[in-house]
Amino acid sequence: MKYELKKELFSLLILGLAWAAGWYFYQHFPATVVTHWNFNGTPDAWGSKSTNAWGIPGLLTGMYLLFTFLPQIDPRKDRYPEFLGVYRKFKNLILLVLFVVMLAAGFYNLGYNIKIQYVVPTLVGLLLIVIGNYMGKIKPNWFMGIRTPWTMSSENVWNKTHRVGGYAFIFYGLMIILSPFLPKVFGLSILLLGVAIMVIGTFGYSYWAYRKEQVS
Repeated sequence: MKYELKKELFSLLILGLAWAAGWYFYQHFPATVVTHWNFNGTPDAWGSKSTNAWGIPGLLTGMYLLFTFLPQIDPRKDRYPEFLGVYRKFKNLILLVLFVVMLAAGFYNLGYNIKIQYVVPTLVGLLLIVIGNYMGKIKPNWFMGIRTPWTMSSENVWNKTHRVGGYAFIFYGLMIILSPFLPKVFGLSILLLGVAIMVIGTFGYSYWAYRKEQVS
């Protein structure tokens, strides 16, 4: 994967804006700020303004470097050109969502009426829905995707699992968006069920698809 500056401009713009926002928040935050909210949007953890101002810019920079350099050492790096457009979409979207979460949390701590309990689930849900729509286009690699012993052993199993996994991501994304509007007990149950479907379900499906391929 050749590094092309022109195609990295969107990611670099997000990083620049994140560090600029971090500087702005650091100048205006009180000494102690909210760092976490519970399911109802009520603050339940606090920390220093430095952590809240610089934490996500640092995280975004680290993630960008991982997205840029890990494919270079992937044993299956020759497959990345086949889904490079999707790979860049994933990278840009993940960075963008985290940046918007940073802005929401930052302006909340500056006294703006930000409904964190709605903003964050909506952003995360939309992220999962978009990822789910593109899951089927990811080719076998060791960096991203549903990597189980069976998907890594058969490209056919990889493709089938990612198509099914895409539907699971979309379903979970929709449930996350809806969860703040449901009674707390139902919302939490849906979140846990979604994790089970995405993790245990796709893992089990990849094994089933592999076994079926072996006996056919």
